[in-house]
Amino acid sequence: MSAQTSAIEDKRPRALLVGLCARTDNEGSVASLLDELEELVSNTGLQVAEKLLVRNFVYSPQYLVGKGKFERIVLRARELGAECVVFDSPLSPAQQRNWESSSGLCAVDRQEIILDIFAARAQTKEARLQVELARLEYSLPRLKRAWTHLDRQRGGGVTQRGGGESQLELDQRLIRLKIARLKRQLELVKAARGMQRRRRERSQTPTAAIVGYTNAGKSSLLNALAGAEALVADKLFATLDPTTRKLRLPSGGELLLTDTVGFVRALPHSLVDSFKSTLEEALNADFIVHVVDSSNPEAAEHMRTTLGVLRELGADSKPVLTVFNKCDLPPLDGAEGAELNIACPSAVRISVKTREGFNELIESLESLSAGRSKCMELLIPHGRQRELSALYRVAKISARKDAAEGVFVKAFVPKMYIADFEIFAAEGSCGDKK
Repeated sequence: MSAQTSAIEDKRPRALLVGLCARTDNEGSVASLLDELEELVSNTGLQVAEKLLVRNFVYSPQYLVGKGKFERIVLRARELGAECVVFDSPLSPAQQRNWESSSGLCAVDRQEIILDIFAARAQTKEARLQVELARLEYSLPRLKRAWTHLDRQRGGGVTQRGGGESQLELDQRLIRLKIARLKRQLELVKAARGMQRRRRERSQTPTAAIVGYTNAGKSSLLNALAGAEALVADKLFATLDPTTRKLRLPSGGELLLTDTVGFVRALPHSLVDSFKSTLEEALNADFIVHVVDSSNPEAAEHMRTTLGVLRELGADSKPVLTVFNKCDLPPLDGAEGAELNIACPSAVRISVKTREGFNELIESLESLSAGRSKCMELLIPHGRQRELSALYRVAKISARKDAAEGVFVKAFVPKMYIADFEIFAAEGSCGDKK
């Protein structure tokens, strides 16, 4: 690292990261979350001065921690020259105000850090609307912190309210109006996305949503399978917007793959609510492709986090194809590797980098896609144009040949319509898609 780079880094605000471990908590799990918080904070432009694990934590309504631990954290932050204390646990608005007024340090929690990252990464109109909505809902109960300097401005009499309170109420009203406007705009975006989804449903093309923990390789997989150009970067939340691309299967059928936003542990509920219109791609897909970074020691916990969010969305009843990515890296051993194998012994193991395991993955995708339709070779007599028109409306036509006796058609027919066309089945029907 050059001296110039070091000088630039030294100018970044320094932050002390704090993880809280109660007597009943697993210290290893808390330490792992603190490591993840370090990666999150590094994505915001802050410089991590130190990670501090506070043991024997007991909740306090004033500072979140007790008075003694509060003083210890403030002392350590000043020793390190840190301007900010970042908690891995949520801070209430009152606790945030108490921290900042008593210590003179900026105090934030994991949720605020994630909101900042999302705000920096949002590219499309929908993502920006979703992030702005989440940030306003987060900031509304914290407005008092910004106006405490006006509390001393009293009116002419004891019954009159001060200027600070009036300004606070005005700002709260403006934010509530903005929140209502953003929700209306998101409803319009949701309606437009619903129209696109209905067009895809009418095409009878099966759909799959790619989900997983952030930085597991979802966008890389979409690019490798379907030739997409989704952003790929070794950073958290590189992709916030869903990207849908078409994959042509070996049998001649097609599959629509959609990349979705990644998850992290302790993902703020306001973000889950704000991004529900995006995550509905998982809810409306025919099946889910769950990508897991199998080289990560926390892979099993990442799987539980992703499946938990899917349950919250109501998408846990969908068929799930689990894909262990990055199998070109050394596999996990010991307890971590055993837990991962027990959690999903039937997972498809691949490497997006080397394309190892892609044949098995595509076979699995084709098998799941076949659950929606059947490949049929049909001979429609010339006098049955009504049935031919109906076939074109409901099925995916892959080949057609006009002959003297009628029209030979190869089509992927949805299961609900198979019985309507079985009388036209020609010799040598291709059968199920496999």
